[in-house]
Amino acid sequence: MPLESSPENPQPLRKVVHLVRGWIERLGPIWVEAQLIEINRRSGSRTIFLTLRDKLSEVSVSVTVSPTTLDSAGPLAEGATVVAHLKPSFYEASGRFSFACDAITPVGEGRLLARLEQTKRLLQAEGLFDRARKQRLPFLPRTVGLITGAGSAAERDVVENARRRWPGVRLAVRHALVQGPQAAEQVMAAVAELDGRPEVDVIVIARGGGSLEDLLPFSDEGLVRAVFACRTPVVSAIGHETDNPILDLVADVRASTPTDAAKLVVPDVADELTRVAQMRDRLRQSIVNLVAGQQERLDALRSRPVLRDPTATFDVRYEQLGALRLRSLRALSGHLDRESAAVGHHLARVRAMSPKATLERGYAILVGPDGHALTSVGEIDEDDDLLAYLADGQLVVEVRDVRPGSTLHPDPSSSGDLP
Repeated sequence: MPLESSPENPQPLRKVVHLVRGWIERLGPIWVEAQLIEINRRSGSRTIFLTLRDKLSEVSVSVTVSPTTLDSAGPLAEGATVVAHLKPSFYEASGRFSFACDAITPVGEGRLLARLEQTKRLLQAEGLFDRARKQRLPFLPRTVGLITGAGSAAERDVVENARRRWPGVRLAVRHALVQGPQAAEQVMAAVAELDGRPEVDVIVIARGGGSLEDLLPFSDEGLVRAVFACRTPVVSAIGHETDNPILDLVADVRASTPTDAAKLVVPDVADELTRVAQMRDRLRQSIVNLVAGQQERLDALRSRPVLRDPTATFDVRYEQLGALRLRSLRALSGHLDRESAAVGHHLARVRAMSPKATLERGYAILVGPDGHALTSVGEIDEDDDLLAYLADGQLVVEVRDVRPGSTLHPDPSSSGDLP
């Protein structure tokens, strides 16, 4: 029954809100189909907030769900179509209307995406997508293995672009189904065959664009593991830029399109010829610069005085040697003069002390009969014959008288007479 109210008799707000809550809760739970627009996980909260929108209109509602309920649905991505079991709820304190979800599951593409996401996480945990395990493509493969649909546009794009870039390229083409239940098995068989051929240096798996269901074989777990086990580098060229099957993640190189795959596996002969010409020019210029640099160094060496006039150094040394010779002669002459003066000085001293100098001053040396020089009158007797040595000869004298105690002091200034 509607409440009676008027400006004079209004109803309390709490009563109205309480009645609204009762009306909403009487609606009961219901299954709905909608598109998952947003997943909001708030830090520290045990509740996850979802935003669901009707697929044909702009109507959207807020939904609360527990982490356990959301995780049980498998990996869910924003944009997936889901079926959810909702119960309307109304919070009196805030007057906020929302839905509580106790079951949710993806449907259609959403179910496929959830399954692919689960497979992707499993393979990633095993390390199949690790970049460190990916192989580098050869610069110029001997043979390019190509796995694609018979007569497909992908085959034409790869073959024509590869031959346009490198006319001599060799292709080993293997046809297989590229969609349907048997596609993954046939592609696996072709991969095993080409990987076993030693002349095949790279394998390209190519397919044009398509729906999610059409590209499912290239997310097959068996095919992904077979490509991971290949010894030959594998290029994945599935669909367009926006398509991303699991094969793209495990392949050594991902090409955005089959045409891009051809550009990746073989070089462009025109570009390589241009690069060779550029490298030749750079090498020639480097050699010219090197020779020019060495010539400058040689010219600098030749301009040095020692090389311009090799004898100049000898002339300088000759001058230095002449100066040293003069210094040596002067030093030697001075030394000889000093030594000669010293010898003359010593000779004068010796001559001054020699008996001959005494004799030249007027003295005589008397030698007794025994041949010894006399130093005392006591050694002489009267009538002894003595030998007197003078400066210019000898005299034989006879002693007539001996006078002890008498000493002669000749006066050099006298005429030489004895006192």
